[in-house]
Order: sequence, then structure tokens, then C-alpha cells
Amino acid sequence: MVMRKKRTNDPEGMRRRVLDVAEDTFQARGYHASSLGDLMAAAGVTGGALHHHFPTKKALALAVIEERVAAAVRETWIDPVLAAPSAREGVRAVFEAVAEELEQQGYVRGCPLNNLAHELSLADDEFRLALARIFADWRQAIADKIRADQLDGGEGAIDPERFAALTVAAYSGAMSMAKASQNAGVLRECLKGFENFELSPSRGRLKRRRRVLPRPKIG
Repeated sequence: MVMRKKRTNDPEGMRRRVLDVAEDTFQARGYHASSLGDLMAAAGVTGGALHHHFPTKKALALAVIEERVAAAVRETWIDPVLAAPSAREGVRAVFEAVAEELEQQGYVRGCPLNNLAHELSLADDEFRLALARIFADWRQAIADKIRADQLDGGEGAIDPERFAALTVAAYSGAMSMAKASQNAGVLRECLKGFENFELSPSRGRLKRRRRVLPRPKIG
């Protein structure tokens, strides 16, 4: 008598596998260049199984954003900054850790949040809002850490929201440049420039650098 191999039913495992493949493919190729057929083949699932968990490609992308990209930002940025002795030390540690990881990896795909924000924010409001929420949570965590530092007697009158916005913008821009140049050293250069800015203690604003070009004479 031939014993039939017992079929394993693991819907959650299948869902995770599809998300793994979609996350990696969207990061490597982009959302629009990734077909459902390619995703099914890479994940080893049928169309029926895929659509059971994700009725549409958009639903799959939203799951990647809300479950995977948000988790990546929390793991890479939010948790390390909140656990650091200070916001500045946390920011420095993240820049250096990401630069080192990318240098060891040998190539730069860019920031997953940044990549999808560039591609999808103008394509669909649900995408835009989901991505905006992650940016907002990221900024909020850094601002909260600055406030905690201030309660401990550090950072003076720095505006926490402005510091957070500058940090996120600096990192996002650095990752875009690193991707374009395939040079993770851009992150280190950006960090050096970022740390050289002086913040006005009176109003929490960045001091303006001296103008390089002279002001035009009138008359």
C-alpha cells in the first residue's frame, strides 16, 4: 500500500512567503514593474492562493507598506533612537550602522520607504496616506526623544519637530544619493554635514550660513 504524503496547510506561512517576495521585488524593481505573475512564480503559490490573502495587487502593496516597511523603519530607526542615550547619539549610530551594512553588502537599493514614496505617492491616495503615516511616526519618535533629552537637561531650546524633520529629510536625501551613486559613503558625508550645523538656542532654528555670493548693490 502506497502512503500518500500528508498535505501541509499553512495559510499564515503562505501569506508571509508572499509578503517576503513582494517586499523584496518591490524594493528591487518597483511596484509598477512587478507583475502578479512574477510574484506568484517567485513565491511558489497559485493565483487562487494569492488572491485569498490579497484580492488585488494594491492590497498586497498596502500590506507590504503597513506591515513590512513600517516594521523596517521601526527596527532601523525608531527603536535604536529611543534606546540611545540621546537623540543625537541615536541618529549618529543609525547613519553609521546603515552605511557600514551597505558597504558590506556592496550595493545600495535605497530606503524602502523612500523608494515607494517616490513611486506611489502621486499614484493613489491610499498609498500616499499609508506612506505618510510611517514618515509621521518616524518624525514623532525622534521629536519625542529630543523632548526626553530636554527634560534631562540636554538640547536647550531646540525645536523637537524641526530637528526630527531635518533628520528624516537628511537621511532620505542621503539614501537617494547613495542609491544613484552606488556609494554608501554619501551617508557618512551627510552625517558630518548634519552634525556641523549649529542650532540657535533661542528659537531652536538652524543658524544661516554666511552667504557665499555678495548681495547685489542697489543703485
